[in-house]
Amino acid sequence: MNPSSRRTANRQDVALPLVRPGRLALTFGAFHEYHRKLWMRFAHTQVGSRRDAETVVDAACVRLKRDWTHVLRQESVPNYAWSVLKEEVHRWLEERNLEPRLVGTAAFAQAIQKLMLYELRDEFAVLSQEIGLYAAISNLSERRYDVIVLRFILGMEEEEVAEYLGIDTATVRSHIRHARRNIAKALHMPYEETGR
Repeated sequence: MNPSSRRTANRQDVALPLVRPGRLALTFGAFHEYHRKLWMRFAHTQVGSRRDAETVVDAACVRLKRDWTHVLRQESVPNYAWSVLKEEVHRWLEERNLEPRLVGTAAFAQAIQKLMLYELRDEFAVLSQEIGLYAAISNLSERRYDVIVLRFILGMEEEEVAEYLGIDTATVRSHIRHARRNIAKALHMPYEETGR
């Protein structure tokens, strides 16, 4: 090994401890393969077509792959990647002066029925096509919006949502409770806490 290569190797060795233990084995390819399907589903609900979702997800992947060592240093790799994906969705929509397309999807109507309490399901089945319901969801805090989209629209389990967002499961449940309350209030609907 020549002295220049040795110096380069030493610099790389110095950087390695900054990456959390066990993360070095996580390749971008494996991470991408595991998450791409969910990312595509999310992007599709926001931009409205599979082709455009591919464009958005590919842009996010280019950024993540380029900065993969930096990504591995984050507290939660899935949460960091989720943030990058949302930035790319936002950029794509903003460049076209569009709003997210979530309302028109069948997944949205089904999600609302799962999201709201049993007693409200019939009323929300009717309301699910109205812009007011989407407005109520889109006015949630960013974290609550993410929890609702991941849990009810994309169908992830609470534990998966927690892992994805770098929070604990109790916090996911709390966000769901508060989101239900906020949505019911925004739509002037009764809301009763049931512990579900």
